[in-house]
Amino acid sequence: MSTLDEIAKLSGFSKATVSRVLNQSPHVSKETREKILAIMKETDYVPNRNAISLSKGQTQQIGMITMDLSELILCFMNSFVEMSGRYGYQTIIYTTGGDKQKELQAFEDLKMKRVDALLILTSVNEKNVISSYCKYGPIVSWQRMDHPEIPSVAMNQYDGYALALEHLIKRGYKRIANAFGRPSSINTQSRRLAYEQIMAKYNLPIIEEWYYYTIYGIRDGEQLLRSFMAETNQPDVILCSNDLVAAGILSEARRQQLDVPRDLAIVGFDNSELSRTLGITTILNPIAGQAENAFLLLAPALLGQNMELQPLSFKLIERETT
Repeated sequence: MSTLDEIAKLSGFSKATVSRVLNQSPHVSKETREKILAIMKETDYVPNRNAISLSKGQTQQIGMITMDLSELILCFMNSFVEMSGRYGYQTIIYTTGGDKQKELQAFEDLKMKRVDALLILTSVNEKNVISSYCKYGPIVSWQRMDHPEIPSVAMNQYDGYALALEHLIKRGYKRIANAFGRPSSINTQSRRLAYEQIMAKYNLPIIEEWYYYTIYGIRDGEQLLRSFMAETNQPDVILCSNDLVAAGILSEARRQQLDVPRDLAIVGFDNSELSRTLGITTILNPIAGQAENAFLLLAPALLGQNMELQPLSFKLIERETT
């Protein structure tokens, strides 16, 4: 294992120049950089990450906080990891299982400078608790926070839900049931507002008895449709919290020998691979773009430069279930 002194001696450059190469400084010529990197490779030199962190005043690590892992979370994470990696940053995942104290460890790591920044994907602590850590380093959120100190890349799901509703109403559907997520979620509140305003716009019935909450997965969707089938009063269409719920409803509809979309229409949300495979009408939610924007929001603090966010929008993806 070679030391920094040996790399300097073999390359013929000073330790300061070798150090600049390690720290990815732009103040080194291409030829010098290539020669030093070649010697490092030949001699199997492994940089001391702690020493580099001390010299730069950064750990080059970003923490990502999530309650659990799902297809959507992983999609967001993958894009964020790829984006941050382009700028030399590694990522640490804090999986909390919804435990407030376990989640706070990530914020304590920011306070103790074990990470340079935090990305919140899902969080259970109160906003005032989270914001108290903003003084220790940059924090950005995918989860909608509506807090001045915690910027979010989340898009207003009112817009996506409105697209789905307009599509359904134009297709002649009037009796619409809603499978929502958490009742307290800002996204749920935005979707409900979209439903009530769009239905009122067309003088259609707002049926609050068909507001269903905490509907997240395939089994939730299956159970929801079974409960509808036991009633005489049934909807024309179910607008879902995500594509997993839509897939569960579609699966149960086939077991019940329903004709989709003639007997029941189904709309998902997110445009996951599952919706494409099953032919589910859905709303494209540009998750990868939001992940990239999350890093761009951290760039002023991490890189010392402002970077323009990319414009994003929802899009209706019409398939066989409507």
